[in-house]
Amino acid sequence: MASEGKTAKAAQVSNIIAGTKKRLPNGNQSITIGGVTMTVDQATAKLQTFVDNRDTVETAQASVKAAVATEKAQEPSLLAFIADYVTFIRLQFGNAADVLADFDIPPRKAPVPQTAEQKAVAVAKRNATREARGTSGKKAKQSVKGNVTAKIVVTPSTPAAGGGTTPTTHG
Repeated sequence: MASEGKTAKAAQVSNIIAGTKKRLPNGNQSITIGGVTMTVDQATAKLQTFVDNRDTVETAQASVKAAVATEKAQEPSLLAFIADYVTFIRLQFGNAADVLADFDIPPRKAPVPQTAEQKAVAVAKRNATREARGTSGKKAKQSVKGNVTAKIVVTPSTPAAGGGTTPTTHG
């Protein structure tokens, strides 16, 4: 049997067991395999162990796949709940480091004020980025008007021959 993989090998071994039971029906018959003497029943039991191990692994893999799929499906909502719960804990207990440590939540870091030099560098970076991207503020955007060049094509309708009405005057 030309096959690949452990599952295919397990199927082959199942067929070997079936053939053994058919062709060697006396389970107490002694046979020598690899220099070791055993009964036919002992040999088939050893073969069956390989098949049983493969079945156990495949069942476990299917269970793992199902568990991973369940985890992936539930993860977004659970992570959102966890974030909300951490927010609740922070609101409930403030920034008390000893209390937050009980929950394994780090306290918020105190903001460090920027120096004048850091502020000046930040402003320069913002302006450079704005210029590079060509972005503008709200008031500058209001003055920008778009120009549309379009050609209008008018197709005159022709009156139907002989089907029109002529105006009459009453006098």
